[in-house]
Amino acid sequence: MANPVSVDGLTPAVSDEVGAAGAAVSRGRRGRYSLLRRQDKLVLGLMVGIPLFFDLALIWGPTVASVFLSFTDWNGIGAITGKNVIGTGNYQYLLTGYPFFWPTLEHTLIWLAFLSFIATPLGIFMAVLLDRELRGTRFYQTVFYVPVVLSLAVIGIIWTLQYAPEQGFINNVLGRTANDNLIDWYGDPSLNLWAALVATSWRHVGYIMVLYLAGLKSVDPALREAAKVDGASETQTFVRVVFPVMAPINVVVVVVTTIEALRAFDIAYIINGGKNGLELLSTLITNNSISESNRVGFGSSIAVILLLISLGPIVIFLSRTMREDRR
Repeated sequence: MANPVSVDGLTPAVSDEVGAAGAAVSRGRRGRYSLLRRQDKLVLGLMVGIPLFFDLALIWGPTVASVFLSFTDWNGIGAITGKNVIGTGNYQYLLTGYPFFWPTLEHTLIWLAFLSFIATPLGIFMAVLLDRELRGTRFYQTVFYVPVVLSLAVIGIIWTLQYAPEQGFINNVLGRTANDNLIDWYGDPSLNLWAALVATSWRHVGYIMVLYLAGLKSVDPALREAAKVDGASETQTFVRVVFPVMAPINVVVVVVTTIEALRAFDIAYIINGGKNGLELLSTLITNNSISESNRVGFGSSIAVILLLISLGPIVIFLSRTMREDRR
């Protein structure tokens, strides 16, 4: 009696042996050609896990905690119980009854607008000038970058000396050194905000200049040459060719400017504790949360408002940029 033959010409027994051998070879190949060893997986897990842990513990954890505390009247002492939960009471008082909120919000938005529309364009303009390889470019880059390596607290101290009423550099240059014509830059509520903005812009301009100059160095020179051949001026070349190509750097600049403006705290607190016309949301959070008032819940509600304001321009700009990239 003849042995039965399978469809592919092999007997069932031979076919089973071939299949088993193929499976074994496949398993061997998977094991032999694995891209990551156990040690590599451990290292990769640590490289991803440790930053993720600190990100959750130091950023998202406090953020979620602040949102929760904003619905309580907790004073930072003792455990939080059901009696501490007051719902939206902090927000209602913040928007309708707290006299410092709206002036402080106005100061914060002025700070953001000044850095966005004056300091940042000035930094971009300086980057464009230095990108033209002027004589002494390295020297100018170093001079303008020096304030970036200083903290805002140190910058606040430096500019406090410059703005000193009697012995300050600025009043001496202006000739306002007599007792009857002194300018109290930090003591006058109508001037101290603008004086502080000039001081913080001294650092911000250099920061933006370095970021944008690095981006300009990566632009393909052929694009500029093509625009020049077509008869475009330098301004037209930058606006219509270079600036669109710099879209990734533009996103970074917008995000950095927003963060720098809304987290401004050091320089305002160094000047006068964030008071007398220099109130910002950041200083208001500190003065309510960790000062003698111990209003942690109320300070957290201000922090949530600042978080929402911070996310607004960043999300809008990123969504528009991503939409244009898809097109």
